[in-house]
Amino acid sequence: MKQYHQILRSILDNGTEHQDRTGVGTISHFGYQTRFDLSEGFPIVTTKRVPFRWIAEELFWFLSGDTNEANLREKGIDIWKEWADVEHTRRFGREAGDMGPIYGYLWRSFGGHYPKRDGVDQIARLINEIETNPNSRRLIVSGWDPRECDNVDLPPCHTLFQFKIEDRAGERFLHCQLYQRSADAFLGVPFNISSYALLTHLVAQACDLQAGEFIYTLGDYHIYQNHLDQVHEVLSREPRPLPKLEIRDDERGLRGLEGLLSFQYQDLNLIGYESHAKIAAPVAV
Repeated sequence: MKQYHQILRSILDNGTEHQDRTGVGTISHFGYQTRFDLSEGFPIVTTKRVPFRWIAEELFWFLSGDTNEANLREKGIDIWKEWADVEHTRRFGREAGDMGPIYGYLWRSFGGHYPKRDGVDQIARLINEIETNPNSRRLIVSGWDPRECDNVDLPPCHTLFQFKIEDRAGERFLHCQLYQRSADAFLGVPFNISSYALLTHLVAQACDLQAGEFIYTLGDYHIYQNHLDQVHEVLSREPRPLPKLEIRDDERGLRGLEGLLSFQYQDLNLIGYESHAKIAAPVAV
């Protein structure tokens, strides 16, 4: 996937050294945008192995509104474990595994009194607006609440996404733009790209639209100092053709909000995903 390599090269070419909250240090640059035409294939990095099932299950976890890491861990996915142990949750008066008002809560109960689900269900509002007011410029979900950002160990990095419906040659396409305030280019960005591409496909499917473009806008995008060798290894590899995403919902007819929230990994088929080998790297906590 050439756009991912361009992100990495942009940091190496334009970035400067910064200290950060983890103490690891980064090479960081500020402000970047790239685009993915979802009709050309599903955007997933091919120059290292990316676990598509983990991406899908994490997205389903967000959409469900769940914030208990143990429920994601039951699926065999431990990408949140560093922030879910007792050391990281007790400082907020929460039990191990209780991540607090992170993505799922903010998406499904924005402005609520955590853990009560008494806020605005932004996903329900989004689907209703798409169905009833498709020309709206307010098809927005926010993951940044300044009242809550200091009440969690890791506040949302991907902070706001907006959809746009476009009529083109008799078909209606759904576009998505994400603004991400902070982007770990080696470990996080491959997940983020594929996650929001998948979200765009699922919302399009649930609303009888075609998946259009995913536009990815970055604030502080960076490479951690202890990821530089891994980044150069990725850049030395030749990208492979993108796979195609098939969504199988013919029998269940997954439409509307209920349909969106009912998707399971078994409904997805990533056809033709071929990649180079996995490259391990430490997480900066």
